[in-house]
Amino acid sequence: MGRKILVVDDEQILVDTIAYNLQQAGYQVTTATDGASALEAARREIPDLVILDIMLPEMDGLEVCRLLRRENNTSTVPIMMLTAKGDEIDKVVGLEVGADDYVTKPFGRRELLARVRALLRRADYPSSSEEQPVQEATGEATRPGRELVAGPLRIDLAGRRVFCRGHEMELQPKQFDLLTYLVRNRGTVLTRDQLLQNVWGYDYVGDTRTVDVHVRWLREKLEEDPANPRLIQTVRGVGYCFRW
Repeated sequence: MGRKILVVDDEQILVDTIAYNLQQAGYQVTTATDGASALEAARREIPDLVILDIMLPEMDGLEVCRLLRRENNTSTVPIMMLTAKGDEIDKVVGLEVGADDYVTKPFGRRELLARVRALLRRADYPSSSEEQPVQEATGEATRPGRELVAGPLRIDLAGRRVFCRGHEMELQPKQFDLLTYLVRNRGTVLTRDQLLQNVWGYDYVGDTRTVDVHVRWLREKLEEDPANPRLIQTVRGVGYCFRW
C-alpha cells in the first residue's frame, strides 16, 4: 500500500488534480476542502504527509498547521503549505507555525512529486548501513546506526530524538534533519545552498531564508544563550557551522 497523503484546498479542481497525480504515483489520497474537515481527516487517517493550502474558508491553513503540531498523533507529520500569493512573508509565516515546506501556485506535476518524495524521504530514518562509526579527537563520536554525540548533544537516530544537556528536546522533522546534518559535518562551514540541497533534498536556490528560520528555531531550543550561539555559529556571508 502507498503512503497516505492528505490534500487540503478549497479549489475542488485543484484538489482533484493533485489527488489524481499522487494516486498515479502510487500514493493513497484523502482530501478536504476546509480547515475543520482537514483536522477531522488528519485525526482519523494519521497521514504520512499533509499538503495544506494557506487560504481556506473559516479556519485558514496556518491555524490548521498550528493545531496539527499541538496534537501528539500529528505533531511530526510533514506538512507542505500551498500559497497563491508568492509573497515571502506567507512562506516565512508558514515555516514559523510548523510547516516543513511550501510551494507557490501554480506549480507543475514534477515539482509537486519531487517535493513530496523529498519530504517523505527525509521523514524516514536512514538505514543503519548508511552510518559509519567515527571517533573524533575531541571526544565526539557516532555509534553506527544508533547515535550521534557531540558536546552537550546526543541524537538518537533510530528514535529521531534529541537530548541536550540531559533534557529531551522536541524537534519537528526538518529541524531534526538539519541538526543531524550539521552535527555530521561539524567543523565544516556549510553554505545555505548546501544545506537546502542536502537537507531539503532538492534545489531550493533563492529561498535561503528557509535555512535561517530553521537555524533560529534550533538555537532557541539548544543554545544556552540563543543571541550568542556556541553550537550553531554563523559564518557571515557564507552560512553556518556546528562547532564543539
